[in-house]
Amino acid sequence: MRKFAMAAIGGTLAGIVATTYVAGPLLAQEGEREANVYEQLDLFGDIFERIRAQYVEEVDEKELIEAAIGGMLTSLDPHSSYLSPDDASKMRVQTRGEFGGLGIEVTQEEGFVKVVSPIDGTPADEAGVEAGDFITHVDGESVLGLSLDEAVTLMRGPVGSEIVITVVREGEDEPFDVSIIRDTIKLTAVRARTEGDTVVMRITTFNDQTTPNLESNLKEQIEDAGGMENVNGIVLDLRNNPGGLLTQAIKVADSFLESGEIVSTRGRNPEDGERFNATPGDLAGGKPIVVLINGGSASASEIVAGALQDHRRAIVVGTKSFGKGSVQTVMPLKGEGAMRLTTARYYTPSGRSIQALGVSPDIVVQQPRRTAAAEDEDSPARRSRSEADLRGSLNNDSLSEDEIRQIEADREKAEKAAELREQDYQLAYAIDILKGLVALGPK
Repeated sequence: MRKFAMAAIGGTLAGIVATTYVAGPLLAQEGEREANVYEQLDLFGDIFERIRAQYVEEVDEKELIEAAIGGMLTSLDPHSSYLSPDDASKMRVQTRGEFGGLGIEVTQEEGFVKVVSPIDGTPADEAGVEAGDFITHVDGESVLGLSLDEAVTLMRGPVGSEIVITVVREGEDEPFDVSIIRDTIKLTAVRARTEGDTVVMRITTFNDQTTPNLESNLKEQIEDAGGMENVNGIVLDLRNNPGGLLTQAIKVADSFLESGEIVSTRGRNPEDGERFNATPGDLAGGKPIVVLINGGSASASEIVAGALQDHRRAIVVGTKSFGKGSVQTVMPLKGEGAMRLTTARYYTPSGRSIQALGVSPDIVVQQPRRTAAAEDEDSPARRSRSEADLRGSLNNDSLSEDEIRQIEADREKAEKAAELREQDYQLAYAIDILKGLVALGPK
């Protein structure tokens, strides 16, 4: 019994010693890390005081600290940033759909400002700024070496004032200047129209207005068509849509899905992950959908395109999307400021992350650049001749007048589609896909 007790005590002591050997180094490492953090904070304080005391000009302490905070956040990734009270206020206004500026969504790449996409109908869009453009100078001042927030601040100014940006564009030999007049940007989140038998829903941004606009506009187009039975499908145009609110992306995808996962987010800790699922109800009534994307389709646009693609609810057409697969959380700070911090990555229903890869379309369709050298539609070289143009040709006596009128009406529709192909090749291609799906479907 005594031997057994001694053995038990010996085992306990061995366990204590083993635990000490394992936990001891871990605790020591943690202590060293804490000490290093405090040493670095002391270093920061020392530098801050030396700048205050010895810099060649007097500095504003508040601006100095804000710059340090901004630098800390922007060193993490291109989408994390500090928002001053003024910037935070402007961001809240922007999510409601109206703000002042040029009308471009930008990011930073290799030290320069890169245009993610111009927003439809804004000064930048009308001036010809394109997705993928690099902005190298603002009013002659280089943006190289500036943070994204600093570059954006350079581009801000009073409504009605002029700004000249220098642009580098792929395919152009030399940089060129673009003059833009700043204006109040009023975002129309969704524009709708009907092309033939197809409803085209153009979503320009994801803000608080997006889902209500989508629902009301689609309902109006269906009513004008005389009911869903007269609609062959829907084109969801997400080209040059830089994204916006995650909640709105989920609602838009849910509008066309009956069930299943829409998107999932995964943070640093597994327990922080979230999954968002669709609820019953399809605004399109099961009609086929084509989603249009390009290099300016980012973030929320990619969530919608990826969800509809993975569920085989839509055919995705166009070119590879931007590839912004991260989630930013805006966190209020003291003094009315805020910080935008990347807190998670998002994943499509199949579990794929599109971060830096983008959404790949099912059918790749490039948008041809229109050139001044293109032949005029009405030129003799473009006119076609037929049997009916020949002098003395025979009439068609096998058709009634009503049948001839129907054929002519169908031909007119086809000619309009051809005109659209000249104006917007990608959209015309999407509409042709829907026509083909209907032609092969049940009568």
